[in-house]
Amino acid sequence: MHNSFPAGGFFGNSMDSVWQAVEELRSRFEKPTGTRAGRGEVRSAVLALLAEQPMHGYQIIHEIEERSAGSWKPSAGSVYPTLQLLADEGLISAEESNGRKVFSLTDAGRETVAASDSPAPWDAADTAQGGGFSALPKAGMELAQAAAQVGRTGTKKQVQEAAAVLDDARRKLYSILAQD
Repeated sequence: MHNSFPAGGFFGNSMDSVWQAVEELRSRFEKPTGTRAGRGEVRSAVLALLAEQPMHGYQIIHEIEERSAGSWKPSAGSVYPTLQLLADEGLISAEESNGRKVFSLTDAGRETVAASDSPAPWDAADTAQGGGFSALPKAGMELAQAAAQVGRTGTKKQVQEAAAVLDDARRKLYSILAQD
């Protein structure tokens, strides 16, 4: 993370460094549309959705985005090849309906879904992150906004106290990663 934050830390010699740090934090938490999912997540998401009802590709993309509260919108370039692969494996079939291909699970696909004990990717994220895909970025942005406010309006003593709080928070976050 070379050059991640200004040399003076969050509260360097000027307000420019505070804003630069806030912008850096914001850019790290912003999640662009089409963000890559972990290996196999598109596949498991497609199978989970088709287990509920037949859908066309756009519906699948839209449902994944909606169920992940907008944090994950797989691209057509990841969904359609996955649909083709699942069709090649005999897990789904496609029928033409109103000019669109509507995909549904085959018997083999239903067996695969029934045998899977892993939750849908959006459910797994809610469990693992304690609040869904957007909980950590939202908290990070709120923290950055509060730090910027203290930097803009606080006294020298308040700024020093805020810097100590942020330093402590950083250490605690890294200690979470260090846990087994």
